[in-house]
Amino acid sequence: LQELVESGGGSVQPGGSLRLSCRASGYTYSTYCRGWFRQAPGKEREGVAIIDSDAGISYADSVKGRFTISKDSADNTLYLQMNSLTPEDTAKYYCASAVGRYCSGGSIVSSDFNAWGQGTQVTVSS
Repeated sequence: LQELVESGGGSVQPGGSLRLSCRASGYTYSTYCRGWFRQAPGKEREGVAIIDSDAGISYADSVKGRFTISKDSADNTLYLQMNSLTPEDTAKYYCASAVGRYCSGGSIVSSDFNAWGQGTQVTVSS
């Protein structure tokens, strides 16, 4: 069982930045892909960014050029650097891991992931 704990959410003005972190604990082996998803009130969960074991990265079109996903394998931590935030980025952000699975060829597919964090709220408003 892998446990994921996110941190770094908060409130920020439009144009601001936040850095989310996600620490994995428990069974951290055979994790071939990690990612970030988000869900805004009344909307479906959407994929934001994923990074696989070969450091291959994919982003949702809505965040390309603004968000950067990275990982520190030494301490099993996943990051999401978010710049130029807009009110449309307001959502609860979830970290996810694909344990014993591979991501779907560069696409961000939530069903690839079988371990999820509890989420951290990001609110962008003036």
